[in-house]
Amino acid sequence: MSDRPALARCTSLPPEEFAERVWSREPSLSPAVELPRDFSDLLSLADVDALLSEQGLRTPFLRLAKDGQVVPERRWTSGGGVGATVGDQVRDERVAELFADGATVVLQALHRTHAPLARFAAALSGDLGHPVQVNAYVTPAQNQGFSSHYDLHDVFVLQVAGEKRWRLHPPVVTDPLRDDPWTDHRDAVERAAAAEPYLETVLRPGDALYVPRGWLHAATALGEVSAHLTVGVHVRTRAWLVEALTALVLDDPRLRQTLPLGVDVTAADDLAPHLAATVAALTERLPVVRADDVARRLTGAVLTGNRPAPLAPLAQAAAVASVGAGTVVRARVGLRTVLRDAGEGLRLVLPDRSIDWPDRVRASLQVLLGGDDVVVGELPDLAGDDAVQLVRRLLREGVVVPVPPAGPR
Repeated sequence: MSDRPALARCTSLPPEEFAERVWSREPSLSPAVELPRDFSDLLSLADVDALLSEQGLRTPFLRLAKDGQVVPERRWTSGGGVGATVGDQVRDERVAELFADGATVVLQALHRTHAPLARFAAALSGDLGHPVQVNAYVTPAQNQGFSSHYDLHDVFVLQVAGEKRWRLHPPVVTDPLRDDPWTDHRDAVERAAAAEPYLETVLRPGDALYVPRGWLHAATALGEVSAHLTVGVHVRTRAWLVEALTALVLDDPRLRQTLPLGVDVTAADDLAPHLAATVAALTERLPVVRADDVARRLTGAVLTGNRPAPLAPLAQAAAVASVGAGTVVRARVGLRTVLRDAGEGLRLVLPDRSIDWPDRVRASLQVLLGGDDVVVGELPDLAGDDAVQLVRRLLREGVVVPVPPAGPR
């Protein structure tokens, strides 16, 4: 577990300690001096300005909030002008006006629109085994974007610029699921947020804070513009496994049976015999479901849970055309794949398709998917054109990417 470089940027704790003591249990603060480097390579205030003014950004990739309320989109969007048949592009001058008036800028899904964060999110998702998204919050001095609330996912807060005071309170709902938002518990949240905080701290550039789902939090910018990244980790839960198990046993005729005409499911006496029959069927079926069956059921969701690192289409096409024995490639960061036996061969399962291969390429495929730089002519058990054809197909499918030659020293 020690080699998790993306996670090491988010916490100063060793991965083993973070996993055993902190993960999903309690907040954890990591000062900048205890982390490998700051986060200026991931996002800067200049990057924020470029995204807002030069990238043709559209909703829902941007939100504005003030005094705990979302600013209506009509106040800061308009049509894209001549030749752009869109009606929701960001008006940079309106954003500037609202920001100067105290609104927080929320850049959403930066793992889709900003290449450095796309690469980082892909790597962190691989380190954690859970899907990751990235938002940025840019708050004017002495302003608070959102009131105290809790999220339905874990969060790493990475402070990029300025200072922001954070107040954290223990959960009012333990390990909330997707159908349990904080707005359903507004009164309890407000009461809990009025108490003495579990943690109150000021984040400065390069500091990181981990907040498990359900923990109440609110943040206020201090004496200057503050910007932080919110890295949301959409954790997989055992409730997710329950959904997979349910889907796997629904072929049982007893569970597909229609309830009787006239049944009143709001009356316990009417419902009881049907509930008992359902529980009996589940009790019989669930113990014989194999882990392999559940794993196959979950494969599609796992492979599509996160977008892989960006791929340069023109460079990729050039690599397909020019691949040779001296070409160096590596597995595309963040692309989740599964390699399975399939009859007398292999099946490489990708997010939206699968590819069958003869068993003789097994060792080479395993090397190519391993993450290290690989020279085509040095692949095991394959020689000459066979190795070139294997890599050409993987380049065409976006599974591996070319590694540029090292520059002069």
